Amino acid sequence: MKMLSVEAFRASLSAAVPPDDVDLALAALWWAGKGEWDQAHGCAQQREGDPRCDQVHAFLHRQEGDVANAGYWYRRAGQSMPAVSLEEEWEELAKRLLSPGLR
Repeated sequence: MKMLSVEAFRASLSAAVPPDDVDLALAALWWAGKGEWDQAHGCAQQREGDPRCDQVHAFLHRQEGDVANAGYWYRRAGQSMPAVSLEEEWEELAKRLLSPGLR
């Protein structure tokens, strides 16, 4: 993947589709950043059990307001529900998922 910064990732939201070189977790986060929840959820669901996708899946259900379902996905991803805003969580996820070797 060539894209390394959150700023470049955020700037790519002006495009019609996610960058070619992102994985499903980043594609899901990208669609969420565009406000396309269904598209984002579809991407995250394609790789259930992948910790990267499970993290985004959790975020999506938190964004949706389904706290119980979000809690389930945070647990599957080995995390607790964050106490930050959705915008802050989106940015933190982007940083984490764009960093090689980090989860």
